Amino acid sequence: MHVNPPVPWTTDIGERFRDRQWLKILGTTVWIWVFFIGYFHLLRNPMGPVFEMPWTFVDDWVPFQPAWLIPYLSLWVYVGIAPGLQRGFLPLVAYGLWAGALCVAGLLCFMFLPTRVPPVSIDPGGFPGFAMLQGIDAAGNACPSMHVAIALFTCVWLEHILRQAGAPRWLRLINLAWFLAIAYSTMATRQHVFLDALAGGVLGGLFACASLRWRPADVPRAAHEPATVAIMDRR
Repeated sequence: MHVNPPVPWTTDIGERFRDRQWLKILGTTVWIWVFFIGYFHLLRNPMGPVFEMPWTFVDDWVPFQPAWLIPYLSLWVYVGIAPGLQRGFLPLVAYGLWAGALCVAGLLCFMFLPTRVPPVSIDPGGFPGFAMLQGIDAAGNACPSMHVAIALFTCVWLEHILRQAGAPRWLRLINLAWFLAIAYSTMATRQHVFLDALAGGVLGGLFACASLRWRPADVPRAAHEPATVAIMDRR
């Protein structure tokens, strides 16, 4: 019996990335676009009294740091990595449905319990892009932080994929560090308070665990390889 040698993790990741690449790009783009339609509609048209989230001692510990806008905005790159590394059509669709369900759950929270962050005086010091962020993304739709929720959902899935591929520990630590930077940035930019981030983490964690528990079977790598001409030595 012919046995294929172990596949380097870089090869596995590369093949995952190339699988249905355009479908992944289109699907992720549409998914983000649809979410923002609902997000901004509820932001500008709250369906009830808006509850102001409480300020905690953790928020006192986190100073306003406008430079953290960079990791804050990096979420929109980060969220595309996990769907971009799915292998097979059904796993990709299942991932999209679970991610969509997470977003719907967040929008339902914003619908039935509109929230905002406490008004705080900040001086971005002319940091590029901060004035635009404040103009577009007002202080509403605060809890749960969907930034943290979808970032944790992505982090858990990336850890699963990287472990499957046999990726080195340093790459998995980069994944964790990226998530933590995004979570911290939501408070450092004053877009959220600690309780928003905590609620977002709980929401994202629940959906990440459920999506890994109830999903189609992983598509084996061999299904994407050409058939071996000779699989048995007939001598």
